[in-house]
Amino acid sequence: MEYHVAKTGSDQGQGTLQNPFLTINKAASLAMAGDTIIVHEGVYREWVKPRYKGLSDKRRIIYQAAEGEKVVIKGSEQVQTWQKVEGNVWRCELPNSFFSEFNPYKEEIFGDWLVTVDEKKHLGDVYLNGMSFYEVSCYEELIDPQVRTEVLDHWTQKIVPVHNPEQTKYVWFAEVDAENTTIYANFQGTNPNEEFVEINVRRSCFYPTETGIDYITVKGFEMAQAATPWAPPTANQPGLIGANWSKGWIIEDNIIHDAKCSAISIGKEGSTGHNYRSIRKDKPGYQYQLEAVFSAERNGWSKEKIGSHIIRNNIIYDCGQNAIVGHLGCVFSEIYNNHIYNIALKREFYGHEIAGIKLHAAIDVQIHNNRIHDCSLGLWLDWQAQGTRVSKNLFYNNNRDLFVEVSHGPYMVDHNIMASEYAIDNISQGGAYINNLIAGKMNQQKVLNRSTQYHLPHSTKVAGFAFVYGGDDRFYNNIFIGADGLEDVGTSHYKNYTTSLEEYIENVNKKHGDLEEFELVEQPVYINKNAYFNGAEPFEREKDKLVDREFDPEFRIIDKGEEVYLSCQLPDSFEEIIGEIHSTKTLERVRIVDAEFENPDGSDLILDIDFLDKKSPEKGPIGPIAIMTKGNNYIKVW
Repeated sequence: MEYHVAKTGSDQGQGTLQNPFLTINKAASLAMAGDTIIVHEGVYREWVKPRYKGLSDKRRIIYQAAEGEKVVIKGSEQVQTWQKVEGNVWRCELPNSFFSEFNPYKEEIFGDWLVTVDEKKHLGDVYLNGMSFYEVSCYEELIDPQVRTEVLDHWTQKIVPVHNPEQTKYVWFAEVDAENTTIYANFQGTNPNEEFVEINVRRSCFYPTETGIDYITVKGFEMAQAATPWAPPTANQPGLIGANWSKGWIIEDNIIHDAKCSAISIGKEGSTGHNYRSIRKDKPGYQYQLEAVFSAERNGWSKEKIGSHIIRNNIIYDCGQNAIVGHLGCVFSEIYNNHIYNIALKREFYGHEIAGIKLHAAIDVQIHNNRIHDCSLGLWLDWQAQGTRVSKNLFYNNNRDLFVEVSHGPYMVDHNIMASEYAIDNISQGGAYINNLIAGKMNQQKVLNRSTQYHLPHSTKVAGFAFVYGGDDRFYNNIFIGADGLEDVGTSHYKNYTTSLEEYIENVNKKHGDLEEFELVEQPVYINKNAYFNGAEPFEREKDKLVDREFDPEFRIIDKGEEVYLSCQLPDSFEEIIGEIHSTKTLERVRIVDAEFENPDGSDLILDIDFLDKKSPEKGPIGPIAIMTKGNNYIKVW
């Protein structure tokens, strides 16, 4: 059946094209497996809560914007009852009933791994013609707010420019008592009653309140301005839109922006733990996260019930924590062709769960062909990145591009362009980095105080625990490009590591002992046929390599808005190094997990398709793009 929703409709109507419903929620309360809800042009200020689930990939419930029509779902309300207080400061007093059971101006940003807890921030926000304001902690700070031009990036400990300095002088403050919520805002000379001013009211725009609402498609909407809470892996993880512990969602062709914390959630629900570290304070968050995995497994966490979502062709920007977040619920999903930018650049709050895409337990998740830029961190895979593939993504102008933490593999990073000055945090083992262009530093560390889970291949079943000993990594066919003043570019930090499993086993067993011997011997690394330019340094035992420390490729990513280009020069010697097409058969198995690099269905993985989705020649190229050659290269990459 097909239901229609329009701003000219009525919820007492029939839901037909001629007699449509007024709200999306009315249609959502009726649509069953196999039905389609078509929403016509207009702004819908509601939290859509799907009631029924689809039954299979072929019997979905589809929510879609009418073709060629602009449909916007907002978590905000327009307010035009502002009264001038003094100078540029205005106030708006609203009864608490205006917010129903959820008041974003009372709800604090709170939870595990949130670092900026000294100065309380709230889930509310104020928007002037679509631009979000900054919250201040007292009324006095509203009077003459200062423009901030620089801010500390907590991870890199570098002072970085503020994304939009002029925006920082637009500030708000709220007071909530037993009856009313009063919002004060500095509009910098603008009369808010003559402009388009909105305030956060709803937590989400499209999110079921029940779990297990499977096989939903959401297509073609603009969704914005939701008061989403902090979403760590040890808590319920609601987003502006999300699946809420379900299976088989497709979220595609949407424009999603201005989520207070996270935009799209394919993450954990609350029954397996909700901010116990911050509330109970009796165990570290690490311990509660371990418990969450086992609790989820007892509650049916499996491929048959959870995950397998598709997130594709979306534009996601201006969110405080993540564009896409997920723990446990993200398993077996595919994330591709998304444009993600301006994530966590307001820096109103800070914690250890911030990235364009932040996933825990990304088992068999495929992340490919995304454009991720101008984010505090591009992609963060944290815990249990196993069977995960990161392929053909374009990263640039991020404070960091990729972070893989306390995982044991096998995980694959191939044919990516990582163009930020800080390219990789490798705090894991069991990875393969094949045919990438890496133009930034790499940080590699061991973790011998946090043992994390690994799984049976292509399964949520836990197989064991391990520390991160460092190494057991593979680097083939990559181009490393350094820059003046930039250190740690290349693979030289693997100095003194063994180069085969046989050598490793021999060294471990030279003395009689057990655990202590494995901690003393460096795991093997497999590094060959990489190119190093402009100060990038190779692994000391790499046999076949191209090193030209003095050659500057003058590498640049040129962002023209809808299109992006790569500009790079390569020396004549570039033609002398020929890579290999790598596959399951050529890559050494992962030691701890005792597993192979393969596709999610268990078939052989063959890395013969380049960044431009062109089949590579039989003798494999170096780098992500097969047509790159000596001399000037100017290539469209988005």
